[in-house]
Amino acid sequence: MGWWQINADTLAGSRFVLSPLAETLASLKLLHAGEAAHPGERVWLGRHLPGYRALLAADPVTALLVRAGFGRVWTADFLAPTPRDGEGVEEGLARVRATPADRARADLVVSLAGGPLPAALDRDDLPERAAGLLWRVWTETVRPYWDRRRRILEADVVARTAQVSQGGWAAVLDELRPGRTRWLGENRLQVNLHEYPPREISGAELVFVPVTPQRQGGWVSWEDGRERYALVYPCAGVLSGGERRAVPAALGALLGAARAEVLVLLDSPLSTTQLVAVTGQALGSVGRHLKVLLDAGLVERRRAGRSVLYSRTPAGHVLVEAGNGADTYRS
Repeated sequence: MGWWQINADTLAGSRFVLSPLAETLASLKLLHAGEAAHPGERVWLGRHLPGYRALLAADPVTALLVRAGFGRVWTADFLAPTPRDGEGVEEGLARVRATPADRARADLVVSLAGGPLPAALDRDDLPERAAGLLWRVWTETVRPYWDRRRRILEADVVARTAQVSQGGWAAVLDELRPGRTRWLGENRLQVNLHEYPPREISGAELVFVPVTPQRQGGWVSWEDGRERYALVYPCAGVLSGGERRAVPAALGALLGAARAEVLVLLDSPLSTTQLVAVTGQALGSVGRHLKVLLDAGLVERRRAGRSVLYSRTPAGHVLVEAGNGADTYRS
């Protein structure tokens, strides 16, 4: 397994960062794999996979670059620049383009577990080709959905930040990429299952970056000077599927469909703003639903930094599960 040695100060100073470029790379990896993890991804692939495959069929060199870049071991480093807080896609792609050609070829050899590098990739325009492809993926397959995806990612960050405040970092790290990331104790963070020498990253900047693609949404990266490290992980919880959570018919009949939807979503802590974003309901409506659910003891609220988070109480959880059970019985 691969792990990083990290002191308490570095971990305490780490933070969650949103990166549209990381989301774009994860989406490219999903297109490359062509396998959906849930219905939302299946719909997205059905919409964009034919065009992506046609693009690569017309450009064999770029197609070969993608296959090598997502090779036998891991993603070629120059394709995955370490996310920076507040950086847009264009700024990130400028870093991809600035990669020296010899380094890009060396990164591909590593991703191919030592090579050999296909002869067709022995060329100097690989960084430009990679940046061009990522730009196409961003503009055609990610940017049209970015507003909603950003809200999903923000909800994930809020929930995990609240989890840190409640139970500390260990529980959060164990859940970022289950089976791959976990807190080993003694200042050690397991980051993947690869057998590589441990890295001492104490004193470096450490960021955690959520992306919405599930099976393809996970990797680590760092910058040459080893001053910044990133762990990219697939967002989790009720929002990760990218679709509305189904509301049990029995629960909807009891509470009303809109109010029941709010209760169903609150198995992970969310703010009023996030509930408005993911449900499409008006702010006033969400506020009224929350007041009724609070008064009934079905949800609770608490402050996390500047946000007020709502989540289901045990009674609310029992009610949702009972609604699911009633629907199952009817079917």
